[in-house]
Amino acid sequence: MNVPITLTTAATPTSSALTLRPWCVEDVTALVEAHQDRDFGRWTVSPIDSEDDGLRWVRAQERGWAAGDRFGFAVLEAGFDAVPPRLVGNVVLKEVASGKPSAQVGYWTAARARGRGVASRALETLTAWSFDAFGADGLECLELLHQVDNVASCRVAEKSGYRLDRIMPSAPPVYPLDGHLHMRRG
Repeated sequence: MNVPITLTTAATPTSSALTLRPWCVEDVTALVEAHQDRDFGRWTVSPIDSEDDGLRWVRAQERGWAAGDRFGFAVLEAGFDAVPPRLVGNVVLKEVASGKPSAQVGYWTAARARGRGVASRALETLTAWSFDAFGADGLECLELLHQVDNVASCRVAEKSGYRLDRIMPSAPPVYPLDGHLHMRRG
C-alpha cells in the first residue's frame, strides 16, 4: 500500500493548521513532556514517564507502520508567530487489516492544546484518510471507545461524526469503567 507520510488540516480563525505525520525518535522529549499531565493517568493505558518509555512507545508506533496494522500520527501545530511546529496530540488507526470491515481509532491531546478543536480536526483528517486508504480493502466502519466519564472524548467523537452505538461493560485493568462505543461508517 502506498501510504502518504504527511496529512494536514486547514487553519481556523482561532487555531493554526495541523500536520499529522508518523512518530519519530525526535518526538520522544515532547512526548514525555505531554504525558506529565495528570489527566493522562486517567485515560491512557501506557504511561510514559521517561525518555526510555517514550522511545519504546515510538518504536512500537514504527513497528505498527512497518506491519501495516497500526498507523499512529504525531499531531503538530505551527504557531501563528511562525515558531517551529510543536507536538499537540496523537491520532491512531489500529487493528486495520485487508478484508476486515472495521478498525479502531484513538487520540489524545496535550494539555496546552485542549479546548481548541485540535482533537476533532485531527480525528476528522485521520477518518477521511482511513476510508480513502483502506476502503477498497473492505474498511466500512471505524470504532472509537472511551470511558463513560471522559466527557471531552465523547464531545470530540460526536463532533467528528462518530455516533454512540452502545455502552460496553468495564474490562479491568485496561478499562476500569464502562465505555462508550462510537461508530462512523464510510
